[in-house]
Amino acid sequence: MDRRRIAVFDFDGTLTAKDSFLQFVTFTHGLPSFILGLIRHLPILVAYKLRLCSNERAKERLFAHFYGGMDYGQFCRLGRDFAPLIDGFTRPVMMEQLRRHQAQGHDVYIVSASMAEWIAPWAATHGVKRVVGTRLETDADGRLTGKFASANCYGTEKVRRFLEQEPDRESYFLYAYGDSRGDREMIAFADSGVTYSCRHPLVSPGR
Repeated sequence: MDRRRIAVFDFDGTLTAKDSFLQFVTFTHGLPSFILGLIRHLPILVAYKLRLCSNERAKERLFAHFYGGMDYGQFCRLGRDFAPLIDGFTRPVMMEQLRRHQAQGHDVYIVSASMAEWIAPWAATHGVKRVVGTRLETDADGRLTGKFASANCYGTEKVRRFLEQEPDRESYFLYAYGDSRGDREMIAFADSGVTYSCRHPLVSPGR
């Protein structure tokens, strides 16, 4: 019996041409506040670029600055309001690849270090129901603490979180698409892994 076919797509930089987290912050807070927030956190951002601190630590600090204390329901509403704007910065070649998998009856996942609160509403409009992202911690009053409730969904964490959903690895053939070092482990884990390049944009599904 032929195995199921599953296609896993990274989101930021793969399905999109921009970082959706940064776009979301600009949408919710405005450009001046966004820039001021970046300036305030410049030391930790530089440390991240120099690989002196983790992606998770830098991202969590930024997230806490902009959203710590916000009501989670309000955050979700903002995510739904932002979601339609994502179509303005998707990569057409990768969206076509996603549709190709769907047309062949493959199960499609988006596995991202960004938050499902804005990815999932957008994905639903494109027929994608399976979204895995970095989870957010809330307090007893339903407010965001500014911390992540899971590890940042990046690198090996992407593989681990995907396997939570699809643990029977021998039962499916896996395609994976990514664009950065945060996707290397997922691409290596797949039967057919593709690293997106603007200069060499891709690839039709294989077997």
